[in-house]
Order: sequence, then C-alpha cells, then structure tokens
Amino acid sequence: MSHFIFKAKKSTGETYSGERDAKDRYELYRMLRESGDEIVEFKEKAARSAFNVNISFGFLGTRVKMIEKINFARNLGSMLQAGLPLSRALGVLERQIHNRGFKQIIADILSEIDKGTTFADALARHPKVFPPIFVSMVHAGEQSGTLAEALKVIATQMDSTFSLERRIRGALMYPAVIVTAMILIAILMFIFVVPTLLKTFTDLKVQLPITTQIVLGISTVLRQYGLVVLVILLIVSAAFWWWSKRPSGKRVIHAVILKIPLVGGLVQEVNTARTARTLSSLLGSGVDVVESVSITSEVIQNVHFRRVLNQAAEAIKKGELMSKIFGEAGAKLYPAFFSEMMNVGEETGKTGEMLLGVAHYYEEDVDQKTKDMSTIIEPFLILVIGAAVGFFAVSMITPMYSLVNAIN
Repeated sequence: MSHFIFKAKKSTGETYSGERDAKDRYELYRMLRESGDEIVEFKEKAARSAFNVNISFGFLGTRVKMIEKINFARNLGSMLQAGLPLSRALGVLERQIHNRGFKQIIADILSEIDKGTTFADALARHPKVFPPIFVSMVHAGEQSGTLAEALKVIATQMDSTFSLERRIRGALMYPAVIVTAMILIAILMFIFVVPTLLKTFTDLKVQLPITTQIVLGISTVLRQYGLVVLVILLIVSAAFWWWSKRPSGKRVIHAVILKIPLVGGLVQEVNTARTARTLSSLLGSGVDVVESVSITSEVIQNVHFRRVLNQAAEAIKKGELMSKIFGEAGAKLYPAFFSEMMNVGEETGKTGEMLLGVAHYYEEDVDQKTKDMSTIIEPFLILVIGAAVGFFAVSMITPMYSLVNAIN
C-alpha cells in the first residue's frame, strides 16, 4: 500500500489538495473518478508497513477448495450471461465469498482488470489457485467473445473431475480406516496383552510352538525397541517419500501401480477419462490443439500417461494426427476405444464432442468399478482380519492346551 499526496479538480472546476492510501496510482485514479473528480497531479510516498505487506502478499499462500473454484466459475459465467459487466460480476462475487484469502485474490484480479489487464492475465497471477487449464480456457473465451460459455465449461469440467476423485477417495476410505484400526489394535495387543501371557508361559516352563514364538518375538521387539522401530519407520517413510517425488521414483511407482490387479485398470480408466474430458473442454473452448495437449499433460499425474501426451504434442507440431500417437505410443496405456473415437473425431471435425463421449463412458465405468471395489474389498478385509485374529488366537491357545495336557 502506498501513500499519495495529490491535487484534484472537481466537476465544478474547483481544485483541492488531499492525501490518500491506495494500492497503486491506478487505484487512486479509480477512487477519485468514482467520486466524480479528476487528478491534476500527484506524488507517491512509499510507506509500506509490515502489516500492509502481509495484506498485500497474504493471498500467496491461500488455499482455495475445489468446490469454491467451481462455484466461482459457474456463478461468474451465469452473471456474465445475464448481461453484467465483468468488473461488476467480480465485485458481487467478492462480497459473497467467505474465504478471506480468496476474497483478496478476487480483489487483486479486479484491480488488475481496472488497470486494463485481461481477465486471463489477471488469473495467471495466481497459478496456485487457477491452473493453466482455467487460464487458457478463459483466454480462449475472451478472444472469441464467449467468456460466459467458457466459464460454464470450466465449471462442468472441474466438477466432473472433482466428483471422480471424490468417488475414488470414498471407495478407499473404508478399507483405509479398517486397516489402520487393525494395525493399532495389534500394536496394543503386542505391548499390553501378550507380555502377560508370556510371563505365565515362562513361569510354567511351557514349550512354545513356532507361531507363539513369533508373536512373543514381535511383542518383545515392540516393548524393548519400540522407539527405535518408530524412528526407523519414520526414516524409511521419509526416504521413500523423497524418492517418490524424484522422476526415477515416480516412474517406478506409477508403473507398479498400473500392474496391481483391479487398481491398475482403475488408474488406466481414470487417466483416460481425465485426458478425454480435459482435451474436450480445451478444444471446445477454442484453445489451440498443441496447447490443449500440453495443458492436459500438466493435469495428468501419472508420468507414463504424461509422456504419451508430450509425444503427441511434438508429433502434432510435425503435422501428425493425435489418434496415431495415442494408437501407437500410448497403446499400452490408453484403451483402443480412446484412439478410435479420436480418429473418428478428426475425420468428422468433431474431436471435442467425441472425446466428451469417451469421458462420459469411462467416468461411468470408473463409478461402477469403485462401487464394485467396495463390495469386493469388504469380504476380503473380513477374511484378512479373521486370519490375523485366528493366527493370534491359535498362537496363544496352543500353549494352554499343552499346559492342560501336562497337568492331566
């Protein structure tokens, strides 16, 4: 925030002097123009306090939920379609939004637009909130005069992606909770229950079977070296996390995931659906083909699918067809149906529409598979838990039978 000393002229012709704080001179011009006054001259005094610096840059670390971005795009598109100017529509949204960080971001966007910056360039100032696909589709909408329609397409695309991710998380939540609870209960049993039985068996000098010795060995390690085990696990986890963020780690992990039964097929269809929907949205909004493929590669998380998209972008620059690349280089990743539909779209000039159909098909298939996975995982977990409980029970009960037989 800067402090300005200025001289202005009223609509009556009268001049006066004053002082005012504003973000920059453009905001000062705007504030006085709204009052009906005109600036004659001004002098800027840079007087940023630490508090003002925090206000100006506070939005840099802002986290905006996906649902908030979806509502922003959908509501802004509806207001523009109703005839509201962009600045006024953004002002309305700024007042409606409760997220203070997001409110600051919209205020910054509004300020940039008042300076003459395009909406897309203003959005690009906040890459952590508005991804490249959002900015590119807005830019295409501005260029073609269909910004309202572009924003609605963005909202639909983001909503579909968000719903897909939410369904997958929902399917994995139940097994994750069960497995976590099972591990915690097992640790508590090994630390507090098993030692009591161990003391009984030791005092009575009962010969222990191999399964009981394994259980008692795990219990002893956890009790005596629990802190060491925890530190080792933390170090291994941190090392694995660091390696998983490296290019070599991503390649290996993503390849292994694709080989896992049930999960691999689901990952393949999720990436195919996301590729199809993103490309369809970008092409339908008028974004250049090469740029559309490049942006889609940034949206896709699996590095092997991303490699195919990067190859497709390079091939398109040389004049080759997208369907050829996806049919050859991506044959092991993308289903044949994907490349065939893309080929039909290229022949008919309706690639965007064809890809949208592909996205719907695989999203529905993923939805059904996540439901089926929940149905399959539940009895599988019951079997695993039953086996673990049975192993523990047999390990503890067998020495007792030996003791009873010895007494008889």
